[in-house]
Amino acid sequence: MSKVKDLVEYVVKGLADKPDAVSLSEIEGESSIVLELRVDPEDMGRMIGREGRTINAMRSLARVLGAKMGKKVTLEIV
Repeated sequence: MSKVKDLVEYVVKGLADKPDAVSLSEIEGESSIVLELRVDPEDMGRMIGREGRTINAMRSLARVLGAKMGKKVTLEIV
């Protein structure tokens, strides 16, 4: 598991009402990492936040950490 996945999973589980329902899969390529986030439907609004602020903040964190590793990181809610 990468540091990026660990960080995002930690933040998401801290925000979720049902942390057991959180699933984060990682698809790693040569120069990129795609993280697919699945949460309980009741937690979906909490993950997105007002006007997408929460998910955008998590994406920013993931991108910064990925840049330090030399990879482009994309975080998607499925």
